[in-house]
Amino acid sequence: MIATESTAARIARTSEPAAMAEAAEQRPLGPLARLVDAELEVPVLGGGFVRHVNLDIAASAPALAAVAAHVAEVLPYYASVHRGTGYPSQQTTALVEAARATVARHIGARDDDLVVFTRNTTDALNLLAAAVPGDTVVLDLEHHANLLPWRGGARRVVVARPTVTETLEVLDAELARRPVALLTVTGASNVTGEVLPIDRLAALAHAHGARLAVDAAQLLPHRRVSLEASGIDYLAFSGHKAYAPFGAGALIGRADWLDAAPAYLAGGGAVESVALDRVAWKQGVARHEAGTPNVIGIAAIARALGEFERLGDAARDRHERALTERLHAGLAAQRGVRVVRGFDDADDRLGIATIELERGSVGLLAAALGAEHGISVRAGRFCAHPFFERVASRANGLRASLGAGSSADDVDRFLAALGRLIADGPAHAYDRGPEGWHPLADDRPRPAF
Repeated sequence: MIATESTAARIARTSEPAAMAEAAEQRPLGPLARLVDAELEVPVLGGGFVRHVNLDIAASAPALAAVAAHVAEVLPYYASVHRGTGYPSQQTTALVEAARATVARHIGARDDDLVVFTRNTTDALNLLAAAVPGDTVVLDLEHHANLLPWRGGARRVVVARPTVTETLEVLDAELARRPVALLTVTGASNVTGEVLPIDRLAALAHAHGARLAVDAAQLLPHRRVSLEASGIDYLAFSGHKAYAPFGAGALIGRADWLDAAPAYLAGGGAVESVALDRVAWKQGVARHEAGTPNVIGIAAIARALGEFERLGDAARDRHERALTERLHAGLAAQRGVRVVRGFDDADDRLGIATIELERGSVGLLAAALGAEHGISVRAGRFCAHPFFERVASRANGLRASLGAGSSADDVDRFLAALGRLIADGPAHAYDRGPEGWHPLADDRPRPAF
C-alpha cells in the first residue's frame, strides 16, 4: 500500500512560516499566512470563475489553514469536559485548560486574571456589563457590541472629538465629574481602522479610580496586546475575527467583579451544590461557563493565537502596514471617493478603509464587486450607527478590510474594479430588495451543499 499524506498534514505543512516566507518572496506583498480560502474560486455573472478576493476580513475571517488542520486532528478525541474518566474526556479537558493558558499568555494576562470562554465579543461584553458595580463611561464610536450592553445600567456616553487629544481631554473631564467604575472603549475602530492609545486610556481611567475594558475584536487579530503592560483591566475578543471561526470568544480580566456577579448562565458546571431551595455557585471561570463549552471553538482560538506568535509580531506588522499604505494610496487616487476618518490626528490604523461616493450607491457598488469581480467587501454602517452618522456625510459606506491572508494583488484588483465601476457602472442589471442590492438575473451556480 502506498502511504498518502493526509489533508490535515498537507495543510499544516504548507502553512509553515518558512513556506509562507518563500511564497512571499516569489510574489511581493503576498499573503503572510495561508487561509482555508486561499485557493477558492467563485463564479461571476455571465459565466466563468475567478480567484476570490476577500476584503471583508473585519466582519469575519476565514480559518487559518493550520487552525482547520488542528480542528481535524482533535475532533476524534472530542468528549465531555471535566469529571470524565475516559481517555478522550481527559484529553478534551486538557485541551480546554491548555487553551485557557494560551489565551492568558498571548495577551499578557496577570497571574490572577480570569479567562472566561464565551460565544463571541458581544457575549463577553454582556457578561462584563452584568458585573460592573457602578457607572460606565463609553465613547460614541463603539461597535454596537460595546454600546448596547450598557444601556440597562448607569451608562454615560462621551462623544469623541475631532482629535484623539481632544477626546482624551473630554474623557478626563467626564471621569472627574462623578465616580465611575468602568471606562470601556474599542481597541481599534471597525469603521476607520484607527487604533486608540490604550495605555493612555488605562492611565486616565486609573487616575480617576476607574477600570478600563477594551473591545479587542478588531485589534487582537492584527496587533499583540498585553493586559499587564498596558494596564487593561478587561479585554474581550472573538475567535471568528481571529481566523478561528468556530463560535467561541473570551473575556479576560480581574476576578473580583466576576466572582461577585450573578452567574451569567444558570446551569450545570457553574455550581458547587444544588438543593430545591438553594444553590451554591462556584467562583472563578466555572461560575460563568455553565453547560458544555464550545471545545472546538476554544481549541481553534488557541491554535490561531499560536500561529500569530509563530508568524511574529514584526512580520505581521510589516505585512499589514505595507498593504494598508497601498490601499489608502490607491483610494486617494480614485475620483469621486472620500475615505471616512474619525480623528484628524490618528497616526496608527489597521488595514481597514471605509469610503463614501460622491454619486451613486455603495450598496450597488458592493454587489457588483462581488457578482462581477469576485471581490467581497461590505456596505452599510457596520454596526456602529452613531459613530458612522457623525463622521460620514452619506447614509452608508463601503468598507474594504485586509488581513494576514491578503496580498498586493488583492488590493490592486479591488482598486482596478472600483475605478472601473465608478467610471462605467455595473455591466449587469441589479435590483434592490429587503436584503439589499442583488443581480436581477443571477446565473451563478451554487455549491452542492
